[in-house]
Amino acid sequence: MSSLTYDLTLAGLSVGSAAALTGIGLIVTYRATGVLNFAHGAIAMVCAYVLRQCVVEWGWPLWAGAAVTLLLLAPGLGVVLERFVFRPLSVLGGDPAQTLVASIGVFVLLVGGAALLWGQGARDDAPVLVSSDPWGQLAVVLVLAAGVGSVIRWTRFGRELRAVVDDRRLAVLGGIDADRVAAAGWAFGAFTAGLTGVLLAPYVRLDPYGLPLLVMEVVAVAVAARMRSLPVAVLVALAIGVGQSQLTRLHPSGWAEQVLQSLGANLFVVALLLAALVLPRIGTRDALPRTATARVPTPPGAWIVAVVLFLLPLGFAGSDLHTSVQVPALGVVLLSLVVVTGRGGQISLGQAAYAGLGALFTALLAAGRFPGLPRLPELAALALAVLLVAPLGLLTGWPAITRRGLALALATFAVGVGVSRFVFAQPYATAGLTLGRPAGFEGDRAYYVLELVLLTAALWATRLLRTGRTGRALAAMRDHEAGASAAGVRVPRLKLLAFVAGAALAALGGGLLGMGVRAFDPGAFDPVRGLLWFAAVTVLGADSTLGALTAAALLVGLDAGARGGVAAALIGVLAVLVGRFPGGPYEALRTGAGRLRLRRGVRLTAVGMEVRGRVRATARTRRWAATAVPSQAPTAPAPAPAPAPTPTPTPTDKATPTDRAATADGAQPPPGPPAPDHETRTGGPGGKHHAAAGRVLTTHGLQARYDTFTALDGIDLTLPPGRITAVIGPNGAGKTTLFNCLAGTHHPTHGQIRYAGRDITHLPAHARTRLGITRTFQQLAVFPTLTVTENVLVGAEQTRTPDPSTATHHALRLLALDGPLGTLPAADLPTGTLRRVELARALAGGPRVLLLDEPAAGLDTPEVAALARVLKALAADGTALLVVEHDLDLVADLADVVHVMAAGRIIASGPPEHVLDTLAAQEPSA
Repeated sequence: MSSLTYDLTLAGLSVGSAAALTGIGLIVTYRATGVLNFAHGAIAMVCAYVLRQCVVEWGWPLWAGAAVTLLLLAPGLGVVLERFVFRPLSVLGGDPAQTLVASIGVFVLLVGGAALLWGQGARDDAPVLVSSDPWGQLAVVLVLAAGVGSVIRWTRFGRELRAVVDDRRLAVLGGIDADRVAAAGWAFGAFTAGLTGVLLAPYVRLDPYGLPLLVMEVVAVAVAARMRSLPVAVLVALAIGVGQSQLTRLHPSGWAEQVLQSLGANLFVVALLLAALVLPRIGTRDALPRTATARVPTPPGAWIVAVVLFLLPLGFAGSDLHTSVQVPALGVVLLSLVVVTGRGGQISLGQAAYAGLGALFTALLAAGRFPGLPRLPELAALALAVLLVAPLGLLTGWPAITRRGLALALATFAVGVGVSRFVFAQPYATAGLTLGRPAGFEGDRAYYVLELVLLTAALWATRLLRTGRTGRALAAMRDHEAGASAAGVRVPRLKLLAFVAGAALAALGGGLLGMGVRAFDPGAFDPVRGLLWFAAVTVLGADSTLGALTAAALLVGLDAGARGGVAAALIGVLAVLVGRFPGGPYEALRTGAGRLRLRRGVRLTAVGMEVRGRVRATARTRRWAATAVPSQAPTAPAPAPAPAPTPTPTPTDKATPTDRAATADGAQPPPGPPAPDHETRTGGPGGKHHAAAGRVLTTHGLQARYDTFTALDGIDLTLPPGRITAVIGPNGAGKTTLFNCLAGTHHPTHGQIRYAGRDITHLPAHARTRLGITRTFQQLAVFPTLTVTENVLVGAEQTRTPDPSTATHHALRLLALDGPLGTLPAADLPTGTLRRVELARALAGGPRVLLLDEPAAGLDTPEVAALARVLKALAADGTALLVVEHDLDLVADLADVVHVMAAGRIIASGPPEHVLDTLAAQEPSA
């Protein structure tokens, strides 16, 4: 081995060892708590600063400073974070999105605090804890990895750790102190973060922003190890470190030299992009904070105050006016997060990249340096830059189709880091760029007026994505993605729309920021800014345009003083408190004010109000059960009208299934519009004879596997129109998998699903809904931030119903959800009412096949009886129904055919009286 190769290998091992330490800490923390600690790099930076403070500023011996920093400060910081930040979140249910926001909040808080304490300048006098000889650092890494691996594999604590990771609640029931395990994981993770920081600080720039971002880039090694394998993390880190060093010996000519230099300096970023975008994803849940409750209303008069405050700078002068110019521009950028995160429910940590691209493209177009285009006036350059950046939103929008939660956060963060490193940091793209202001708007006051006009346009565009059909679809996707898809919402297309619109708004705001300072500043759009912006918008109201404007004013105003970091510290404090105040600051203030308000007279307690609400809901349900269906034999629905002497369908024949079900129940709805694809029906006994016999849903040899486990093994099933088919069986029999295959949320391994002669095996859920195959969920799939009427309207609008309003009205009336109840947010309603909301949403689309997954779960006896009568009326109208249900009495009352499943197969089929009697006879022998 040549001397150069050997030296470069040693240098790569040194870098790889530090990256391996980061990977070990991230994996241990994730395995102990389920949290990907985005604050890992910030903890490393704080420990490096504290060691420097002890040794350089206070003159302590190196060993004493290292002992205090690594053995006391770092583990203590981890324990404090677990106890006061992340444990409250786990008690509340461990919403991964809130945990992510809290982790980012810790990052922002530590970065802002460090900037306040030590300033934003870089330090190059950090003490050297371990010599530059890589063997010492490598030995530390290998010893730590071997020790941690042995503890996890061979000790009681390791068994407890694995149990907590597999199922925290079950582990607690088994007597394991999950809080102790989590605290130990956080303490060790913080220790490795501190060790990483003090090892890297002497060789990289020590500042509040650079070191945390550098550490976050090497999260790729933990992702590549699937957040589980310590040996894989160490090997990947060492391999990337050595590869990055060896690339520096290559010196090609021409453009390849610049590309190779970029790769050599940012190989960990390339690995992060590949790990986040190519490798199988980690993390699947994607609920955002505050989606489980109704949207918090805007305070009265808040918009009047906001307008006045935004007009005040027109009376400023000098530096005050110059600073105020940044607020509307940043407000436009933050509105992009309202669209992506607040409206669309997607986690996006890379919006700073799109803002930076908007500023960069505007500068290049205005300077005549954009390839293939002439020099343009500033306003034209800004408009064209927005159009060019908008399609680039697919960089994060396309991964969002298949990724959620943690995986999506990593993908968007990786894109932001990649754009920053490979575009903004390259001198050939950004050197010497200046950016003027549009003609006639050169002065600060005139330019501020222009910004206000464009901000108003951005607010109007954002509002369009909140109201109407698109706004309801976005809210449905945000609240419950699977439920939205089952209602017919084209979720992939809607995600792309959210990210493209968000990229366009971010580009507009970024271009305005660049014009405001008359230059392109890459540092203004680094990935740390993206994390800060995401945290600010989320804690101040992700779905609130007023919250975005407030965040912009705070971020600019608080950092306008002599010392930066105040805004980051404040946003960090609010973010780490998200577990205690999930509704945001305004909701917390409103709740606190309500508690402090003097109460006059006798008032019910919270428990009393809940009991009163349940009593009223039960009374409404009993009235519905008593009046929705007239007194008649449940198995003998009202006969259909006699057929007309001519083959022309009557208005009743053309009515939607909801209308006909209502008529069968004794209510007389007004004539409805024709169904999208109506069929001529003829009367007959029970009303089940029809001319649409060809619309049959069938499965042939259906098989489904999860890794090596076979969930379905050769299922043949037929769901004819006008009949109710029930599937019963023990837990684990494969009922849910069969149901999901029929609904389109899971694709079978082998076999075929056909509907009306068409192969729909690989058709997505929303496409099946538009064909008329609609489902409900065992776990409620309502949209809590929408009202009852809006929930049902989503189902009508997304299935191409000719008159969604009429269909919604009929579905609401059929299930006794009309009147004042229809205007209430779904988040405030009891389970029985929400079951009716979900069923009404399914019926509003006029389904031909209705798949019901345990529809009676959570219902009382009157509600179950009323539900049964409605389902029978639907079947009498010609709808095919499949019911997966554990209530055998309901199955016996409803079903025409019962299939019994066990071990992924249908083991018995037939009329309910025969199948259920056979099962009952076999129970004593079993």
